[in-house]
Amino acid sequence: MAKEKSVYVCSNCGQESPKWIGKCPGCGEWNTYVEEIIRKESGPKKVSTGMESVKTRPITLNEIEAADEPRIDMYDEELNRVLGGGLVQGSLVLIGGEPGIGKSTLVLQTVLRIPEKRILYVSGEESARQLKLRADRLGSASGECLIVCETSLEQIYVHIKNTRPDLVIIDSIQTISTEILESSPGSVAQVRECSASILRFAKESHTPVILIGHINKEGSIAGPKVLEHIVDAVLQFEGDQHYMYRILRSIKNRFGSTAELGIYEMRQDGLRQVNNPSELLLSQDHEGMSGVAIASAIEGVRPFLIETQALVSSAVYGNPQRSATGFDLRRMNMLLAVLEKRVGFKLAQKDVFLNIAGGIKVNDPAIDLAVISAILSSNMDTGIESGMCMAGEIGLSGEIRPVNRIEQRIAEAEKLGFRQFVLPKYNLQGIDTTGSGQLRDFFGVLLVLGFGQFQRRQKFAGLPQQGLVQSFGQLGLLQQLGHGHAHEQIEHGKQAQNEQRIFVFRDFAQPRQAFQKEGAGEGLLGEQTLSEVGLLDVKQQQR
Repeated sequence: MAKEKSVYVCSNCGQESPKWIGKCPGCGEWNTYVEEIIRKESGPKKVSTGMESVKTRPITLNEIEAADEPRIDMYDEELNRVLGGGLVQGSLVLIGGEPGIGKSTLVLQTVLRIPEKRILYVSGEESARQLKLRADRLGSASGECLIVCETSLEQIYVHIKNTRPDLVIIDSIQTISTEILESSPGSVAQVRECSASILRFAKESHTPVILIGHINKEGSIAGPKVLEHIVDAVLQFEGDQHYMYRILRSIKNRFGSTAELGIYEMRQDGLRQVNNPSELLLSQDHEGMSGVAIASAIEGVRPFLIETQALVSSAVYGNPQRSATGFDLRRMNMLLAVLEKRVGFKLAQKDVFLNIAGGIKVNDPAIDLAVISAILSSNMDTGIESGMCMAGEIGLSGEIRPVNRIEQRIAEAEKLGFRQFVLPKYNLQGIDTTGSGQLRDFFGVLLVLGFGQFQRRQKFAGLPQQGLVQSFGQLGLLQQLGHGHAHEQIEHGKQAQNEQRIFVFRDFAQPRQAFQKEGAGEGLLGEQTLSEVGLLDVKQQQR
């Protein structure tokens, strides 16, 4: 006779306890224990996968025959990029996201576009009529896609045995249950047992399986943490419901990189692939406005430009606020501390709000320079010159650290019409600056030398009202390289328009007392202004 036993399982980490406790000793979360009833049968009972189990024996690596199996093309460039080139045979992929974000829409429109593949779509949440209406709205249909509404794991294996599909979709894993457990569907024990059984089926039959999972209020996959460890790839489908953009991010991938990023646009007829996200993430109406900086970021192998917006205002109630959307709040606080310690800006009593336009989240440290520039621009109420893009990582000592793959960042900015690029000084070591390399068509490249060079905390308030980058130049923070073809002679003591010019600051570590002179610094960042105060040595280069 079967015996019933009641245990309490943590819904966050899966740790069991014989009684209910408020705080989990494993993960430290409160009120996460739920009751589960376990019935112990007299004999062992396993879930049948419909495959004949073969006993294995230990063999050496030389005896294993490994062949490069072709991946399944999903006919979706964004999804193929995130998966690492396509879907691997016998892999188990988990796609998670918030309710209503578009998980089922993404999977359904993808499988409907795959030709010559028998696909079994198992729905545990929607009826067949609802799936039909969604497929009609997406405007694509496939005769090889089979629909079944089932929540029993044993019955799903029966359908798989009868249809012999090339791809299995389960929507969602929280609705599937097995008969060997008495707990309710979606519990920790059911999710753990069903996912382990599906993994065993995928590996034995070499049939890829895509699972759709829910997430909890913290943003992680609902259910035990062991679910993410079992699967081969975990894809996070995120985005704000108030925005039309959706981001498919790879959290775990055994067959590819975890730094890839897929961007979609939600429409009435489904999700549209965004092949060039820079044009959509950049607005064109910020000309002359303060607090807006353009950064060149890289996610995976794709460079794109993002718009960084900042707002600095006086604290109303004496308690300053710090808010960041799409950017790490702790990193923003670190950058504010660098500005106060190294540059001398007193931002402790001011509200600072930061936003990454488009509703996306960026983790690239190369956008630190754009964040600082946007904050300084909003604090000084001085706009950044148009056609300016920047990339650089900020260190705690105020230095501008080099970033990786700078050539791709510059090429992306050049493609979108940007004529000036701000980059760290040490990134020039691997770039051809002779006028014949990749920077040939640029009007100028501005090298950030570092905020840590301030010895007396130069104030930006004493400078004339001009662009922020020009203010950087007059304080000795920038070094300008002008690129072009020098084939005309210098006439009347003036440089030709197409002459190659290299501006090199002589000594930017000393205090800029020379700017106190009458009439100094009234012009733009040019040769005449900087030569008057003895900060610039102009080198003529002609060929």
